[in-house]
Amino acid sequence: MELLSAAWIVPGAGPPIRDGLVAVDQGRIAWVGGREDAGRPAGPVRDLGRGVLLPGLVNAHCHLELSHLAAVRGQAHRGYVAWVEALVERRSLADPADARARTEAAIDELKTTGTAAVGDVSNALGHLDQLDASGLAAVVFYELLAWDPARSEAVLEDARRRVADIARAGVRTPVRLAAHAPHSVSPPLLRALARGGGPAAIHLAESEAEQRFLSEGDSEWSAFLVRRGVGHVSFAPPRTTPVRYLDGLGALHPGLVAAHCVHVDADERALLARRGVFVVVCPRSNRTIGVGIPPVPEMLAAGVEVCLGTDSLASADSLDLLQDAAALHREFPALEPAVIVRMATATGARALGLGDLGVIARGKRAALAFAPGAAADPLDFLVSGEARAHRVEL
Repeated sequence: MELLSAAWIVPGAGPPIRDGLVAVDQGRIAWVGGREDAGRPAGPVRDLGRGVLLPGLVNAHCHLELSHLAAVRGQAHRGYVAWVEALVERRSLADPADARARTEAAIDELKTTGTAAVGDVSNALGHLDQLDASGLAAVVFYELLAWDPARSEAVLEDARRRVADIARAGVRTPVRLAAHAPHSVSPPLLRALARGGGPAAIHLAESEAEQRFLSEGDSEWSAFLVRRGVGHVSFAPPRTTPVRYLDGLGALHPGLVAAHCVHVDADERALLARRGVFVVVCPRSNRTIGVGIPPVPEMLAAGVEVCLGTDSLASADSLDLLQDAAALHREFPALEPAVIVRMATATGARALGLGDLGVIARGKRAALAFAPGAAADPLDFLVSGEARAHRVEL
């Protein structure tokens, strides 16, 4: 058994502990408390020093396979649709070896910034071996894109076959079927995913272009679909919002991980809470692309489970989740730091179905992070923008 000591421990369940200790036995938390607390186990103590010991961070929405597209951030000022088009075009021209090397570097960045688990969105599934070897806990959302309804059955059948083949090949990282967004996946495919209990994840209510497309047939997004070769698809706008549209298709379900939800009204916030949807907010990405900032305090007040993600390096300048925690605190300074830290740890772990992560408590996995620095208030420090966490190697 090894004991870790730190000036502060933020366990994620209960208040911070000053001059605390965490006992680790065979990779699990055996005890947590103050140095003078009764029941403290015996064992060698490793003093981490001044700083905050916290659960490993959980990045609930990330696109690792887009890590070679950082240059696309320079197109964000042109608007959401132009940014998407630049991303698609540059991705089609990328060198596979470079893309793989950048993915490996991105995985290393997650590890060196205190991340214990990631919800990774993938279209290609070419980096599962890298995730398997990384030591990260990961869930991969296999994201389907198919606007042509004539292709929906074949796309879904092929995806299910591929996931089954991956499982048979012994890949340890779980892969779950997901959908890109309501404005890029056909209604028949969304319904089919819903009948199978999915999608596991989706981008939802991210941009005004998405809103307009579903309410009135936005000309900008329609023109993009034409350029992508699916202009022949006839689509009658449902004259509703993305959240209500998805619910009408049966695709809002308990455990759905919905990224962004920037444009949601009060009734939709209540609906998301009632359906048991997890919402992942990515404030730095949203700010970069210019789509707005999700109404996080209102979502929390409505009972929505909200967690944090970085999105990709195509829209954020790092994969350091504490920088998104700080960005969210800047947007909503009245939001309690403890709430934001839970979003970055325990709530993200629940969203990914990783219940043994996200808190420092007896029996949980000892996936820990440490942010060095002098902190009068550890929670304020973690959302200040000054904190830099790293994984604690055991």
